[in-house]
Amino acid sequence: MRAGFPDFRLGNVLATSFTGTLSERHGDPVERIPVPHRLVDWLEVNGLAVDTCTPAQLDLARELRESIHAAATAAAVRDALPAPAVQVINGRSAQGRAATILTPEGKRQWRLSSASRVEDALSVIAADAISIIAGERDGRLALCASPTCRAAFFDTSQSRTRKWCDMNTCGNRQKKARFIANQRKNLRSAE
Repeated sequence: MRAGFPDFRLGNVLATSFTGTLSERHGDPVERIPVPHRLVDWLEVNGLAVDTCTPAQLDLARELRESIHAAATAAAVRDALPAPAVQVINGRSAQGRAATILTPEGKRQWRLSSASRVEDALSVIAADAISIIAGERDGRLALCASPTCRAAFFDTSQSRTRKWCDMNTCGNRQKKARFIANQRKNLRSAE
């Protein structure tokens, strides 16, 4: 990864990992794709390599990211899906040229051609969002319990009771805060 930029938060679900390129939405937001070449980096890490990205394509990507976040958040709290977000997701899904292939291990994988553009990669992300928001996959959409994060994530845990988008960041931060608060409370009680 390129120095000087925040690390990517990588998950197991493409669409919600993509929404994680903007984190701490209700605190001090952290933009993980601030420039076009960072989107190229993120796509490569996620198996959707493209050669270049223009500022206009980065704007398209961010519009899709925010639309997925809005629709996934609505689905997680069982609200009506916002029509503008659905329109963007459907539009991006229909615009791309990508193929799905079956790997030797029996897994589905997306493949872009050697001449693929950012729009082709975005179509894959939009199609992934459609499959999770439509409830086609085993799991449930949920929102991170961190009050500064509130990221939508796809919970595939056995009990479907996961609280954090990422245990290594939001979960640990919340557990550490709770531990410190308990330590202070215990110190005051001992006085």
